[in-house]
Amino acid sequence: MTASAKVPASDMSAAEWQARCDLAALYRVVDHFGWTDVINTHMSARVPGEPNTFLINHYEEMFHEITASSLIKMDMEGNVIGRQGRFNAAGFSIHSGVYKARPDANCVMHTHTRAGAGVSLMRKGLRPISQDALNVLDEVVYHEYGLPATQGECDALGASCRKGACVVLQNHGLLTHAPTIPGALQRLYMLERACELELISRTLGEDPMPIADSVIEGVAAYMRSARAKPDFGVHEWNALLRVIDKKSTDYRR
Repeated sequence: MTASAKVPASDMSAAEWQARCDLAALYRVVDHFGWTDVINTHMSARVPGEPNTFLINHYEEMFHEITASSLIKMDMEGNVIGRQGRFNAAGFSIHSGVYKARPDANCVMHTHTRAGAGVSLMRKGLRPISQDALNVLDEVVYHEYGLPATQGECDALGASCRKGACVVLQNHGLLTHAPTIPGALQRLYMLERACELELISRTLGEDPMPIADSVIEGVAAYMRSARAKPDFGVHEWNALLRVIDKKSTDYRR
């Protein structure tokens, strides 16, 4: 997609433009963390006021190249709305499947990080052995690997996402969803950290220090309360925006 093919802000509502800026910023944050796999993962955001449409990356761009106006707008049937551009077919099936199954989800993140993909190779590989794991375990779901870019996989993933918001895609990677972009990012950050520590623990040559069941249950209750608040992840999001803005603000174009 060339610069001339980008969507001007005047062609949409102020709410959609803000969602585009936020999603483009999210791609820059993912790039900042090194969670990229060339162009082969994807983040999306539902368009405010248009529950049957969402924004996703133009498939030919690296994450540090993505801008608000280069994002692709799609409906749940796979149609590109407005300016045309290439999208990842597997990405469409993943994101549309989650949005159809979870009307409360407004952001979906999917990665192929080494830690996430590593844990995905193990059957229910995350254990309650770290603070990071306790922050997400009550929302973790394991989704069996299916044939990418098919309706069957779209429906199966939707069914898995009804059970939890932190999804280990077995033999594949990680996925999170949330009502907000900061909430989806905070879930993915903690899930990624939990996976990193899980893999480290398996190289230490001894069993990890156990955590009392009462503490595991208490942390889960605390996290459920924290995630229910509308500002979940917002403070971390604002801090990360300051980081990426110091690098460049061209994602807002």
